[in-house]
Amino acid sequence: MSSSHQIPKTYDFEEVESRWQGSWRDEDNYFNPASKKPRFIIDTPPPYPTGNFHIGNALNWCYIDFIARYRRMRGFNVMFPQGWDCHGLPTEVKVEETYGITKNDVPREEFRTMCRELTLGNIAKMRRTMRRLGFSVDWSNEYITMLPEYFGKTQRSFLQMLRAGDIYQSEHPVNFCTRCETAIAFAEVAYEPRTTKLNYFDFDGIEIATTRPELLAACVAVAVHPEDERYTAMTGRRLEVPLFGHAVPIIEDAAVDPAFGSGAVMICTFGDKMDVHWWKQHDLDLRKAIDRQGIMTDTAGRYAGMNAAGCREAILRDMEDAGILIRQEELEQRVGTCWRCKTPIEILSERQWFVKIHQDDILKAARAVRWTPEHMFTRMENWAGQMEWDWCISRQRIFATPIPVWFCRSCGEQVLPAEEDLPIDPTVDTPKEPCPRCGGTDFEGEEDVLDTWMDSSISVLNVTGWNGGTTPPALFPAQIRPQGHDIIRTWAFYTILRANALVGGHPWDEILVNGMVLGEDGFKMSKSRDNIISPEAIVSEYGADALRQWGAGGAATGSDIMFNWNDVVAASRFQTKLWNIVRFVLGRLEKDGGSEAAAVTEVADRWLLDRLSETVAEVTAAMEGYQFDRALRAIREFAWNTLADDYIELAKGRLYGDDEGRSSAASALRITIDALCRMLAPIIPHFAAECYYHLTGSDVHTRPWPEFSCVDAEARRQGDLVVQMVAELRRYKHDAGMALNAPLGQVKIYAPEPVDDAGDAGRALNADLRWSAETPDLEQYVSDVEFNMAVVGPALRKQAKAFMDAVRALPPEQLTNPPRAVSAGGEEIPVPENAFSPKMAYRVAGEEVDVLTVGDVIVTIGHTA
Repeated sequence: MSSSHQIPKTYDFEEVESRWQGSWRDEDNYFNPASKKPRFIIDTPPPYPTGNFHIGNALNWCYIDFIARYRRMRGFNVMFPQGWDCHGLPTEVKVEETYGITKNDVPREEFRTMCRELTLGNIAKMRRTMRRLGFSVDWSNEYITMLPEYFGKTQRSFLQMLRAGDIYQSEHPVNFCTRCETAIAFAEVAYEPRTTKLNYFDFDGIEIATTRPELLAACVAVAVHPEDERYTAMTGRRLEVPLFGHAVPIIEDAAVDPAFGSGAVMICTFGDKMDVHWWKQHDLDLRKAIDRQGIMTDTAGRYAGMNAAGCREAILRDMEDAGILIRQEELEQRVGTCWRCKTPIEILSERQWFVKIHQDDILKAARAVRWTPEHMFTRMENWAGQMEWDWCISRQRIFATPIPVWFCRSCGEQVLPAEEDLPIDPTVDTPKEPCPRCGGTDFEGEEDVLDTWMDSSISVLNVTGWNGGTTPPALFPAQIRPQGHDIIRTWAFYTILRANALVGGHPWDEILVNGMVLGEDGFKMSKSRDNIISPEAIVSEYGADALRQWGAGGAATGSDIMFNWNDVVAASRFQTKLWNIVRFVLGRLEKDGGSEAAAVTEVADRWLLDRLSETVAEVTAAMEGYQFDRALRAIREFAWNTLADDYIELAKGRLYGDDEGRSSAASALRITIDALCRMLAPIIPHFAAECYYHLTGSDVHTRPWPEFSCVDAEARRQGDLVVQMVAELRRYKHDAGMALNAPLGQVKIYAPEPVDDAGDAGRALNADLRWSAETPDLEQYVSDVEFNMAVVGPALRKQAKAFMDAVRALPPEQLTNPPRAVSAGGEEIPVPENAFSPKMAYRVAGEEVDVLTVGDVIVTIGHTA
C-alpha cells in the first residue's frame, strides 16, 4: 500500500493513462490456443480504415473492451481480435484526389499499390487512437482484408460456394450507381425523401403519369388493373410510344393501383423494382436506355449522349411542343440512392455475379443466435423476408478482392484456379493448366472484383481458424458478435449466410447490437451539420476513462446515444470524487499499516459490506447481460451515496480515533475499495489500475472479478436505521440554523430494538447520543401560543392586542380546545376560526426536549448539552 503522502492530491488523467498504457504488455491480452480455460471469442467489427477512428467506432469498441476485460477477470481465454475491412470505393476516391489522377490513368496494379499504401498509413493512425483509448486488443490476431493471407480466404470461400451452386453469373437487373460506376447490393441502397414532379401526358390516347419521362425510350408495356372499367375494352391493344414510335402491349396486372395517377402504368426497363417484377412476370422485352455512366444510349434516339437529368428536361419540352403534356404535380417520394455518394441509383440489366439467398436457412441459423436486445432479431427477419433478388457480389472497381475466374477465349469456359494456388489476380496471373473443355491456352481474366462484404462476412471464420473446407473450424462458432444496428442487414445478414453456406450452423452464440451516436443537436453526426465530435478531442480534455464512462452510461444497449459534453464532465467529476475517497481511505489505512486481518465487527462496517455485497451482485448481473449503463449506475450510486455520503461520514470519527473499532472500519474499507476497483476495471481501466496499485501494489487487471458475498440482515436493518437517524438529525440542525459540526447536546433514540453503533452516530452529529429499546416517558404540554395574524388583524383590528393578551391568559386546556369568545377589558370578543394554535412542547423527567418521530422511532433532543 502506498503512503498517503505519495498519492497526488489531484488525479492527473494524462499522466496516469500514459503511464499505464506504457506498462501494459500486448502479450497479456493474447488468446492462448493451448489454454484449458473456457474460450470467449469475439467476432470484432473490422472498421473501414479512413484514418479517423470516429465516435461511433469508439462507442462500439468501448462495449467490446468492457466485455473482453470482464470475461478475462471471470477466467475466460478471451480473443479480442482486430480486423481492418480495407477494400472499397472511398479509398479509390481518396487516392484519385491525393494524386490528381483517375483510376484509369495508371496501370491497374500501380493503382492498387497506391490504395494499399494509403490504407496502411490510415491503419497506423487508427491503431494509435485505439491504444490511447485503452482497448485491450489481441494484436496477435489482427487481420487486414487487403493482404494476401486474408483475401486468399475470401477467394477460397468464393470458389467453394461457386462449386456448390450457391454463386452464379448471370445477366439480371441490378442496382447500379452511375457515379461510382458499379453495381451495389440492396443493402447498400439508402432511401431519401425528395420532391419531384409527376408528369401526366397523352400516351396514344391513354393518360399516363410518370416521374421518369427519360425512361420513355425504355418503355416495354402499359399495365392496367384487370377490374378497371376504364380500360377493359383496350386489353390486348398495342400502343405507340410517344416521341419514339415503337409499339408496346397493354397488359393486365392486379398489382396496378387504379387510384394512382390515371390508373395506367408505364413499364420501363427499369424504373423501379416493380418494373423488374412485371418484366419477369409477363416476359417483356428488354430495352437499355441508360448506360453505366448514366448516359442515354442509342435506344434513346435523338436523346442519346445526354445524361438522365438533361434527357428528362428535353423530353418534357418536346412533349409540351407536341401538345401531349397534360399537367404536372409536385410529388414527395422516397428515392433509392447510393449509400456512398447519394446519387440516385438506376436499375440496369448487367452480367454480374450473385450469391443465392436461401431465406429459410438463413433465418434458421439466425434464430439459433441469442440477440441482445431481443427485438433486433426482428430487423433481421424483416430484411430476409423482403429480399427479392439474390445478392449481387461483383463490383466494377479496382481496389478489392479479385474474382478468381478466367474465361477461355476459344470456348468461353469458366476456368478456376486450384485452391492451393490462391490468392491470384486473374488480370495478372494465368491458369497453370489448359482449358479443361477445349484444351485452349488463351484466357481472359475476370476484371470485376468482389463486394467488400464478401471479405468481412468471413471475419468469424477467419478468427476461428477456417482455411478452407466444409467442416467448422476448431474454434467455431465464436461466442459473440458486437455490432451496430445499422449493419444488421449487411454484415450480420451476410455473415450468417456465408457461415451457414460454407461450414453449416450459426456463426456465433450471441450477437450484441449497439446504437448509433447522435450529435448534441440530436441528429446523426455529419460534416454538413457540423456536429461531429472526435474521440481525440474528448480524450485530450478529459481522458480516455471519462470517454469510456460516457459510453457505458449514456444509453441502454441497442439504443442510440446522444453525445453530450455534460456527460463527459460528470464522468470526470466522478473520478475526482472517487480519487478523493481513495486518498482518504489510504490515509486511514496507513495509520495501522492497513491491516487486512482485523475482523469486521461494528454495525456500520457490517452494513457497508452488506451493501457492497448487494452492489457486486447487481453489477455482475448487469455485466453478464451487457447492461453497462446499469452496471455503472450501481457503482456510482454505491461509491458516491453509500460509501462517501453515508458510511465515511458515519465512521470518520472512529477512523480518526484509536479505539478497537478503528481496525474494523479499516478492514471494511480495504475490502470495499478492493472490490470497487475490480468492478471498475473493465470500464475505466487506467483509473482502476492506479487506485488498486496504491492499495495493493499490484495491477487490478491481473486479479479476478470480485466474488464477494456478505449478507447480514441484522446489520442491514440496524445500519439503515443509523444512517436514517443521522440524516434526520442533520436535517434538524439545518432547519434550526445550526452548523453541521455544532454540538447538538443530549440525543436519545428510542427504537424497537437496541442498536450498538459503536458511537458512530454521536460522533457524526457531535452529540451525546444514546440508543434505547424502551418506550420514552414523554410529557406533552403547551409552551406557547402562535397567532395567525392574517386572521386576527383583519377580523379584530383595534381589539387585536387585547384579544391576544386574553388568549395568552387562557388555561392550557382552552388553548387546545378554544372557547367561542374571550373576555378583555370587560368585553366579550368572539374567537375567529384559525386565529391561533397552541405550541406544544415535550418534557422527559422534567427536562424540556425536542421530539422527532420517524416511523416507529422516537428521537428526543435535549436543550442543554
